[in-house]
Amino acid sequence: MIDKIIEKAGADQRLTPGESLELFHKAELMTLGDLADKKRHKLHREPVVTYVVDRNINYTNVCMSGCLFCAFYCTENSDNAYIISGDLLRQKIQETIDLGGTQILLQGGMHPGLGLDYYLDLLRFIHDNFKIHVHGFSPPEIFFMAQKSGLSVKQTLEQLIDAGLNSIPGGGAEILSDEIRTKVSPNKCTADQWLEVMRTAHLLGLKTSATMMFGHVEKPEHIIEHMIKLRELQDETNGFTAFIPWTFQPDNTRIKVKTRTSAEYLRVLSLSRIVLDNIPNIQASWVTQGDKIAQTALFFGANDLGSTMIEENVVAAAGVNFRLPESEMIRLIQNAGFQAVQRDCFYNHICKKG
Repeated sequence: MIDKIIEKAGADQRLTPGESLELFHKAELMTLGDLADKKRHKLHREPVVTYVVDRNINYTNVCMSGCLFCAFYCTENSDNAYIISGDLLRQKIQETIDLGGTQILLQGGMHPGLGLDYYLDLLRFIHDNFKIHVHGFSPPEIFFMAQKSGLSVKQTLEQLIDAGLNSIPGGGAEILSDEIRTKVSPNKCTADQWLEVMRTAHLLGLKTSATMMFGHVEKPEHIIEHMIKLRELQDETNGFTAFIPWTFQPDNTRIKVKTRTSAEYLRVLSLSRIVLDNIPNIQASWVTQGDKIAQTALFFGANDLGSTMIEENVVAAAGVNFRLPESEMIRLIQNAGFQAVQRDCFYNHICKKG
């Protein structure tokens, strides 16, 4: 059975959920890596690895979701609670532009005291003062805004787009199975609601990414369920630009498990390249894996190293502080035998490096 599935994957035929799970359980890691690498080269024939220069800006750390896996959030009455000021936001964006950044990733907690007007004003402030792409607000944030404002998701997105939202990050997906979500993030939107935000965004013309955080309480079948749901939505809308799987970081959180190994990460990464045959780009997570495993991931299906992350706070709150400046990212790509290319949010090439 496994030999037939490997042969089918090698022939570039779509795998069923059952075949995908069988491959996850029984294929050798190097076999998965080889299949994923061949798939990657079929989709991206040029020996290029891309990256983007941007900054993660968290406009608030106050969140009512209370997810068990989050080490970043705090309550509204906490001494550490903040809402970013206009002056600090202006400073962060200008620094990003000065460093060659082309976009900002704008995300935050689900603050019970902020209404839709806050987010609209935030977007207008950015676009009135800067020429920069805003990749902002994950589906849980958007669903929260819609609920709080009494508007539909479509109406909320239309207002955000009109105010200057350019694309949506794929955060807040965790595992797209309500069996898991009710355990680790019971106050966050359901799997279907996450998918509906993305479906609506795609139909309105917004491109988005998609993520998966694994290595907490899920099982392999939930990982496959997550991938299949993304694949089905992509068949429908073709709105996902990239998929980014990353491992849960347990330190300072309320979920006490061992951090997944690099081998486990590479297994899931390579499987994602095989199963998600309609999502063009797979991004390596150097933020959670470090530079060497991120470089290795380029031979396990990944064709993108993601962001230089001038600033990152959420994973850092869990005690993981890998840093990767642009010069080092370029060196890693070139030493792996690829051409480093800076891209924009839509994977358009901006310029080759080196």
